[in-house]
Amino acid sequence: MGEYSKALLFYEKALEIQQKTLPPDHPHWAGSYNNIGEIYSHMGQHSKALSFYEKAFEIGQKSLPPNHPDLAASYINIGAVYHRMGEYSKALSFCNKAFEIKQKSLPPNHPSFVFSCNNIGNVYHGMKEYSKAVSFYQKALEIAEKTLPPNHPQLAGPYNNIGNIYKNIGEYPNALSCYQKALEILQKTLPSNHPDLVTPYQNIGDVYRQMGVHLKALPYLDKALEIEQKMLPPNHPQLARSYSNIGAIYGQTGEYSKALSFSEKALEILQKALPPNHPDLATPYNNIGAFYENIGEYSKALSFSEKALEIDKKSLCPNHPDLVTSYSNIASLYYKMKRYSEALSYFERLLNILQRALPPTHPHIIIVKETIEFIKMKL
Repeated sequence: MGEYSKALLFYEKALEIQQKTLPPDHPHWAGSYNNIGEIYSHMGQHSKALSFYEKAFEIGQKSLPPNHPDLAASYINIGAVYHRMGEYSKALSFCNKAFEIKQKSLPPNHPSFVFSCNNIGNVYHGMKEYSKAVSFYQKALEIAEKTLPPNHPQLAGPYNNIGNIYKNIGEYPNALSCYQKALEILQKTLPSNHPDLVTPYQNIGDVYRQMGVHLKALPYLDKALEIEQKMLPPNHPQLARSYSNIGAIYGQTGEYSKALSFSEKALEILQKALPPNHPDLATPYNNIGAFYENIGEYSKALSFSEKALEIDKKSLCPNHPDLVTSYSNIASLYYKMKRYSEALSYFERLLNILQRALPPTHPHIIIVKETIEFIKMKL
C-alpha cells in the first residue's frame, strides 16, 4: 500500500506540473491520467481508476485519429476496470473496440492480437460463456504459434487460460493437461526458479486440490511458494495466493490449525499491502471464516464472513457471482446458530444471484430452494 501511495504522489505531482506548463487537454496529460488510473486500479479503487482512464481517453479522442493504437490502449484499460467491477457487457464493448482498431491498423496475425484475444476471452470467462471464452483463447494460441518460436514463454498464457475454463466446468483432466503443457513450455525456456513458473505450479496444485488428490497438490503449491520466497520480500502481496492455496489444502484435509495459520498469513500480507477494503482481501476473510466454522467457532466465523461480504459489496455489482461465497457462508452460519430468520434472508439473496447466473435446473439452485423451504418450516 505504501509503494502505491508513493507512486501516486509522484504521478500527481507530474500532472500538476503539466497542468501549469501545458495547454488544456495536451496529449501529455493523457499519460499522467493513465498512470494515476493504473495505480488506483492496483489499489482496487475502481471508480477512481475509471475516472482517470476516461479523462485520458477523452484527450486521446480530441488529439488522435479514430483508429490510433493509443486509443486502443485506452479502450483496453477502461475495459479491464469494468471487468474487475463485474460489469461484463461494458467490459466486452471496450475490449471489442480495441480489437476493431487493431484489425484496421495491424496485419491479421500480429502478436498484439494475442493480448486482445486473451482479454476478450477473459471477459467471456467472467460471464460464464465458456465456449466463447475458449474460442478466443484458442485464437490467441493459434496466433502465438504462428508468430513465435515453438516453446516461446508467451505460448504458456493461452494454455493456462484454456486450462482455467476446463477447471471451472469440472473437466479436471483437460485442465491438468493444459496447465502441464504451460509448465512444460516454461521449464524449457526459463531457469528453474523463474517467477513465471509460479502460475502453472499453482494451477496444477489447485486442480489436484479440487480433485481431492491432496498429496499431489501440496508439492506443486510448495514449489510455487518456494520460488516466490526466493525472489520476493517477505510481505509481498504475491505470496498471499500461495499461502492461501496451501491453507485450503490443509482445510480440506481437516488440519484446521495449519489451515488457519497459512490463511492468516495471507490476510496479514494483504492487509499490509492493500487498502482496507481492497477486493483481494475478501478471499482470505472468507477462508478464515470457513475454517472457524469447521471447528465450531461460529461467532468468529461470522465476523470474518461478514467482512468479506462488506468488501465484495463495495467493489462488485449487486448480483455479481463472486458474492455467492459470502452469502452462502453467512447463510450457513446463521442456520447453524439457529438464527433462522437471518439464515432465510441470506439464502434468498443467494438464490437471487444463482438464478441470474445459472440455468433453472442447476443442482445449486435446487439445493438452495429446498433449504429455503426447510428453514421456513422452522420459523
